[in-house]
Amino acid sequence: MSSEEILKNIAKEIYNNVPNGTIITNIDFEGPEVVIYTRNPSMLVSDADLIKDLAKKLRKRVVIRPDSSIIMSEDDAIIKIKEYVPKEAEITDICFDPGISEVIIEARKPGLAIGKSGSTLREITKNVRWAPRIVRTPPISSTSVQGIRNTLHRECAERKRIMKAVGHRIYRSENVRSDWIRITALGGFREVGRSCLLLQTNESNILLDCGVNVASDDPSKAYPYLGCPEFKYILSSNELDAIIISHAHLDHSGFVPYLFKSLYDGPIYCTPPTRDLSMLLQKDFVEIAKREDKPCPYSFKEIKDAITHTIPLDYKEVRDIAPDVRLTLHNAGHILGSSITHLHVGNGLHNIAYSGDFKFSKTRLLEPANVRFPRLETLIIESTYGGSKDIQPSRDDAEKDLLSTIRRTIGRKGKVLIPVLAVGRAQELMIVLEEAMRNGSLPNVPIYLDGMIWEATAIHTAYPEYLSKAVRDQIFHHEHNPFLSKCFDNVPNSNKRKDIIEGDPAIILATSGMLIGGSSVEYFKALAYDERNTIIFVSYQAEGSMGSRVQKGWNEIPMKDENGRTQAIKVNMEINTIEGFSGHSDRNQLLRFVNRVSSGTEKVFTNHGESGKCIDLASSIYKIQQKNKIETRSPQNLETFRIY
Repeated sequence: MSSEEILKNIAKEIYNNVPNGTIITNIDFEGPEVVIYTRNPSMLVSDADLIKDLAKKLRKRVVIRPDSSIIMSEDDAIIKIKEYVPKEAEITDICFDPGISEVIIEARKPGLAIGKSGSTLREITKNVRWAPRIVRTPPISSTSVQGIRNTLHRECAERKRIMKAVGHRIYRSENVRSDWIRITALGGFREVGRSCLLLQTNESNILLDCGVNVASDDPSKAYPYLGCPEFKYILSSNELDAIIISHAHLDHSGFVPYLFKSLYDGPIYCTPPTRDLSMLLQKDFVEIAKREDKPCPYSFKEIKDAITHTIPLDYKEVRDIAPDVRLTLHNAGHILGSSITHLHVGNGLHNIAYSGDFKFSKTRLLEPANVRFPRLETLIIESTYGGSKDIQPSRDDAEKDLLSTIRRTIGRKGKVLIPVLAVGRAQELMIVLEEAMRNGSLPNVPIYLDGMIWEATAIHTAYPEYLSKAVRDQIFHHEHNPFLSKCFDNVPNSNKRKDIIEGDPAIILATSGMLIGGSSVEYFKALAYDERNTIIFVSYQAEGSMGSRVQKGWNEIPMKDENGRTQAIKVNMEINTIEGFSGHSDRNQLLRFVNRVSSGTEKVFTNHGESGKCIDLASSIYKIQQKNKIETRSPQNLETFRIY
């Protein structure tokens, strides 16, 4: 049965169930949804049970949208919306997404904008005809969030074309039961960096992550093995159904735009924060390559293409992404918007969870990774800290160690440099440092934020629902918002760095976290010689990175100066590594996670770790889970393994 025939049957069911007088102008697939366009949407929207019943009967998500012929012009809609929404709601922005006939209303008091039991929303839907979505005004304005909205507005016609094509591809056949399932390791197996997996059935091809190894300048080690015969054929013959991105860090998302350079025209699935943060990090990746005169595999155009092709999903939303694959994203606790990918394959045949990077314990910033899945037969789990000795200190001990090191350094009139990932570790540390400053645990010195940290933090405040309850509550009460504390001083450009380096004692959070490009390298060059200063590593340092060399205690680090000549940087500063701030699960947390999901699990595959750690974790899981007869393996890159 073709997608057109399936759509005809769906339309017949819809016409048989909508109220008399409903004027339907079109029914079509758009991405993983059935969209009903109507000239009187309020008739359908007012009956919440109707849409639920239709979705249940069709076993698909059903969305109601106003026909374009009845919606107001954007200028008139803004005037009307301001009439319906009380001034006390404090609207700060109104923007439109014509591709889905949606108006996004930002307000400082969203409850007042929604109205009692949604009364204001119903008035807007009925009279303005745009579908309203109310969001809380972020405490910090984000140029990335606004830029993405502008792109979606500008590219609305192209996006609609993409979504229709995706929808018809998803529903090209129905009730498909897979005969087999296999996975090919294209990157990130027995290594950290360039994570990439290809999942195949007899019906579908899906890519899980597509990252870069930023610690390597060798293309054969920096990028996934997309040139292998099976993937090369799938891409060239337009048979790749979807890309799923677990989270925004470049080793998981950094190579995605390249696929659009290679003529991929399909969807990307991820959470909304992952979309926004990925764009931020990918743009920085291109800018650093240009600045350092290095080749880059893609340009800003391909990043824009990736945004246009992204279908954002919230946690626990279930969506069809291929005729025999259903996707659900679950909180991974690693960074904002990070997700464990759960795939329901073959209409009940087999269930797979790909952990991506995850943290199975509560942090200041995020709730712990989800561990409850309806069914799970195969688990692909990260092994960053999978070795037998990879036990991290408690978060309390890590915080005490951090504050003690900072006090010691400030006491000798030194500066503290903390190379951080702009996304995740930076915000975690900001919360700790702000609290310590507020309660007097740290001396009153400036905390400088250099690189993309401020913009990444702005994106965090735009998605408070993805943060821990404690931080969410603080953001909703501006007087307690840790990110708005006066102790933080954003460094908008490089002109201020000279004053910081030559100035009084200070704490400097700077990107990148592994001393690979970014402002942290400039600070390290200037501060490394002085034994009063300290560098504190709080995140994983990949083998081959400059951060790894410093961490190992190299006394001299070869670096190029402004003229391209190599010079040796003498390292006299104190070097400190504090493991407890990692966004990855340690050995005990990994084993505890597997134990919690082991009921019904048949296979566990390890990835995203040094070779010995991947093998060690797989072996340990096998021994511990013998009673459950779980098969474990630690595949290598380019291996294909059948899971059903």
